[in-house]
Amino acid sequence: MVKTIIYIISVMISCFVMTGINYNNFFKKNHVWEARLFVVVVSLIMGYLLAQFIINFAEVSIIK
Repeated sequence: MVKTIIYIISVMISCFVMTGINYNNFFKKNHVWEARLFVVVVSLIMGYLLAQFIINFAEVSIIK
Protein backbone atom coordinates (compact mmCIF):
# COMPACT_ATOMS: atom_id res chain seq x y z
CA MET A 1 0.00 0.00 0.00
CA VAL A 2 2.77 2.44 0.90
CA LYS A 3 4.72 1.56 -2.26
CA THR A 4 1.66 2.27 -4.40
CA ILE A 5 1.26 5.68 -2.83
CA ILE A 6 4.95 6.42 -3.40
CA TYR A 7 4.63 5.41 -7.06
CA ILE A 8 1.55 7.60 -7.58
CA ILE A 9 3.14 10.63 -5.92
CA SER A 10 6.36 10.12 -7.88
CA VAL A 11 4.53 9.98 -11.20
CA MET A 12 2.57 13.10 -10.29
CA ILE A 13 5.79 14.93 -9.42
CA SER A 14 7.45 13.85 -12.65
CA CYS A 15 4.40 14.98 -14.67
CA PHE A 16 4.61 18.36 -12.96
CA VAL A 17 8.32 18.62 -13.75
CA MET A 18 7.81 17.63 -17.38
CA THR A 19 5.29 20.45 -17.94
CA GLY A 20 8.04 23.00 -17.36
CA ILE A 21 10.10 21.85 -20.34
CA ASN A 22 9.71 23.43 -23.79
CA TYR A 23 9.53 20.66 -26.42
CA ASN A 24 9.09 22.84 -29.50
CA ASN A 25 12.64 22.24 -30.74
CA PHE A 26 12.56 18.46 -30.26
CA PHE A 27 9.55 17.56 -32.43
CA LYS A 28 8.44 18.33 -35.94
CA LYS A 29 5.56 20.72 -36.55
CA ASN A 30 2.05 19.21 -36.31
CA HIS A 31 3.28 16.13 -34.42
CA VAL A 32 1.31 16.91 -31.29
CA TRP A 33 0.35 13.33 -30.40
CA GLU A 34 3.92 12.13 -30.61
CA ALA A 35 5.04 14.93 -28.28
CA ARG A 36 2.26 14.18 -25.79
CA LEU A 37 2.99 10.46 -25.84
CA PHE A 38 6.67 11.20 -25.29
CA VAL A 39 5.84 13.34 -22.25
CA VAL A 40 3.59 10.62 -20.80
CA VAL A 41 6.15 7.85 -21.32
CA VAL A 42 9.04 9.89 -19.93
CA SER A 43 6.89 10.94 -16.95
CA LEU A 44 6.08 7.32 -16.16
CA ILE A 45 9.72 6.31 -16.47
CA MET A 46 10.91 9.17 -14.28
CA GLY A 47 8.19 8.47 -11.73
CA TYR A 48 9.15 4.82 -11.56
CA LEU A 49 12.83 5.61 -11.13
CA LEU A 50 12.13 8.22 -8.45
CA ALA A 51 9.87 5.81 -6.56
CA GLN A 52 12.46 3.03 -6.76
CA PHE A 53 15.10 5.41 -5.40
CA ILE A 54 12.88 6.45 -2.49
CA ILE A 55 11.90 2.87 -1.65
CA ASN A 56 15.48 1.58 -1.86
CA PHE A 57 16.77 4.50 0.18
CA ALA A 58 14.15 3.84 2.86
CA GLU A 59 14.98 0.13 2.97
CA VAL A 60 18.72 0.77 3.32
CA SER A 61 18.09 3.38 6.02
CA ILE A 62 15.98 0.93 8.04
CA ILE A 63 18.57 -1.86 7.79
CA LYS A 64 21.45 0.24 9.15
